Amino acid sequence: MTGNRMAHPLLISLANIRMDVRTKYSNNAFILCALLPVAQFIHKKSRMRGLLNDRLLHYSLDVVLEPLKIAARIGIMMSDPLGSRRFCFTPLAAYIADTQEAVILACVGGKTSPLTMATYKQFGDSFQHEPRTASTTLAQIQTIGTNPDDIELYFKEAKTLRLNGVHLPFWRDWLMADPARFLTPEPLHHWHRQFWDHDAQWCIHALGAQEIDFRFSVLPCTVGFRHFNEGISKLKQVTGKEQRDVERYVVGVIAGAVPKDFVIAIRALMDFRYLSQAPVIDDNVRSMVRASLLEFHEHKDAILDAGGRLGKGNRPIENWYIPKLEMMQSVDPSIPNVGSVLQWSADLTEHAHITEVKHPSRSSNNQKYDPQICRYLDRREKCRRFDLATSTRQEEIDVQRMLVDSEIYPNQEDEDDVQGEAEDTKENHSPEYTADIHSARPVANYFSRAERLARGLIKTAPYPYRTFSNSSTAFHLSRDPSCKMLVDEAARVFHIPDLRPALADYLSQIESGRTGFQAIRGRRTAPQACHLPFDSLHIWYNVRMQGKLFHDRQNVAPPQTLHSSPPSTGFPLGRFDTAFVNDDPSFHWPDSGFSGVYPAQIL
Repeated sequence: MTGNRMAHPLLISLANIRMDVRTKYSNNAFILCALLPVAQFIHKKSRMRGLLNDRLLHYSLDVVLEPLKIAARIGIMMSDPLGSRRFCFTPLAAYIADTQEAVILACVGGKTSPLTMATYKQFGDSFQHEPRTASTTLAQIQTIGTNPDDIELYFKEAKTLRLNGVHLPFWRDWLMADPARFLTPEPLHHWHRQFWDHDAQWCIHALGAQEIDFRFSVLPCTVGFRHFNEGISKLKQVTGKEQRDVERYVVGVIAGAVPKDFVIAIRALMDFRYLSQAPVIDDNVRSMVRASLLEFHEHKDAILDAGGRLGKGNRPIENWYIPKLEMMQSVDPSIPNVGSVLQWSADLTEHAHITEVKHPSRSSNNQKYDPQICRYLDRREKCRRFDLATSTRQEEIDVQRMLVDSEIYPNQEDEDDVQGEAEDTKENHSPEYTADIHSARPVANYFSRAERLARGLIKTAPYPYRTFSNSSTAFHLSRDPSCKMLVDEAARVFHIPDLRPALADYLSQIESGRTGFQAIRGRRTAPQACHLPFDSLHIWYNVRMQGKLFHDRQNVAPPQTLHSSPPSTGFPLGRFDTAFVNDDPSFHWPDSGFSGVYPAQIL
């Protein structure tokens, strides 16, 4: 926290909150439940001090979570979003933890899987071992006949069963709580951190640090992603975002420089990560997840042959004793139990540690942290509720109707259809933004804005309109162009000698009645013979583009900016981003994939 003070924050949330709501920081879906103590034991053996810390964690969780255990057994009356009382039960759906915490919570020893019965020599197997269920672990604990207070002797016997010496797991009396189920795969540590600790290092060792750094340094800059102009081999304290950025490039970077099977193995793991992070996963995606992981195991020996796995002193490692690699086998079986694994990432809880603990503690006087943190959070919550209530009133949001429309109360009758239709036709004063009163930065909806412009509802908008859309993509330009040039001057500056003929061809196609994207191909007439109805062009160097979510066509994705800059001394051909454009009306993104598209430079 601060001032050499340490605590283990326990955060809690509801599993029945929609994933897209829970995974937004601004929605405050996780709240601080308790600050668990981190003690400094004085036992002379470090392993016994670790055992005592493990027991203290389970004992603290046992005390704090006792009300939830009671509610899971007999139920409890709770209020829903409208204040109605409902009879609820509180099973443990998921516990977000990194690898080390998962081992402690499952009560197993080191070099043992917390999810299966596999030991470290089985971590590289291409199949999932028998799940480590709660009944199995509790039965093993019961077979230990030593007094738990004799920690050294008890730990010695527990070690033979590959247990960590905790005799009273906090989940032992929690109805339906099973570590094999609630310890969900965790994307931040189990996938992205695993990529950086292993996959990236394999590539660095196989190519050599100098070569892979050079390849990363010459990649074109992409807006929104980090450009590694000095490579990746010397990076320290790499964040989760940077790990994801490296993942996007790594397959293309190593292609052609390592054996084919090496590339296939790395690409298979990347396919596994991307497929497993889908917000909606069906049986077809699950089969692809299993196939990609199996493909890695079929080609993983190429990594050893290329000298990719090195240990201390650059000594070759000829095994696959990687705990996070074994945990990948549990991703597919966990999906029917907990849904999309993406929602159980520690990104949210790691960020909540800052907002729920560090910021409140820094606002204190460094005395009696616990009550001051609670007071800070209580006051902040009251201010947030007040802001929510006033914003709802100001925007004239009908909460009752929103809950009905979102199927929270599917059996409740809707209001009069005529009245509802009349309300739907009312113009909101800012409909081009999605309704998110919690977020400080509203998400622009260019589809809605383009529709309002087409209907003539924005009288003050400059013409021609700067925002327009088709069924899948919306485009937005700033009100003022970056520059204004004569057609012939633009052709000279941007090195496009046939710009005037191209514009003439395009206008002729429009006049002939063709709609949609028109490709300009073939030989063109001389520029002097092309007469245009205009002399100058408005030119924009940036364009905002927005698509719709792949798994939810009703909602829009965050907009992205594509940049370009004219030729200069340093860049004689200019600098620009690249986009894929669908030029065949018979194909429709995203159903058709990349069929019917070609890469286009944004100029």
